[in-house]
Amino acid sequence: MPPRRAPLLVSALLVVLALVAGCSSGDDGERPPGDPVSAAEADVLAGLLYRNFQEGGADFVVTAPYAEGAVLTLTGEVDFARGAGRAQGVTEYADGRPDDTRTLFFTGADIWFGDVPGLADELEAAGLPGADYVRRPIASTNAEGTASLIDVLVQMVPRLSARAADDPRSFTENEYTWQGTRSVNGELASMFRTGGGATVTVAADRGLLLQYVTRLPDQEFDVTITLADHGEREIELPADRETVDAGDHPEIAEALGVR
Repeated sequence: MPPRRAPLLVSALLVVLALVAGCSSGDDGERPPGDPVSAAEADVLAGLLYRNFQEGGADFVVTAPYAEGAVLTLTGEVDFARGAGRAQGVTEYADGRPDDTRTLFFTGADIWFGDVPGLADELEAAGLPGADYVRRPIASTNAEGTASLIDVLVQMVPRLSARAADDPRSFTENEYTWQGTRSVNGELASMFRTGGGATVTVAADRGLLLQYVTRLPDQEFDVTITLADHGEREIELPADRETVDAGDHPEIAEALGVR
């Protein structure tokens, strides 16, 4: 999304007029996909991330088919106002392997892993109190110089929020285009393509972000983030007594693959 600078300028009526299905731009009454966004639509897009912040939070589903026959899905909720979230992470394999499931909590700085196989045994062997979660800092790169996919995904979700609206001119100057209409979770929505190739889907009547699809740098798969049930959220993070810190016990984190 472009820089976040301008104040919010969108009224509810403008949202409906700008995003209603069948919005016409040609003589035949049908608008072709790829048509540049109008000034009214640019105003709507400029307020998307700010409206998420105003709403307070949302449920989300993130899907990332990161390898042939392997899909990572995060299902949870995010507090946009505080930048925290919780989710169940499930990796499904097409080759018959059982699903790999984790409970996750995250902030802008840290991530907690729950349901980690072998955690109880490792803590007992090290003479440490029992714990349900392993916490480590969120990292942009790992030892091999590439980002961990789970770290990337839990950073993407809270960033669909901003404390101010964007400048609407950014959306006309950066080649945003209208791509048609569709239904997302039973709600009529309009799709827009960013200058960088991502797709933004916006509720026609409420002007809320329903879906964001983008390709990660140097990857060959798309990440899809779907939002629903916008509203305030309160995420209670795991307490210290329930948590073992990976920084204090790197040998345990290494043994469990939490790194």
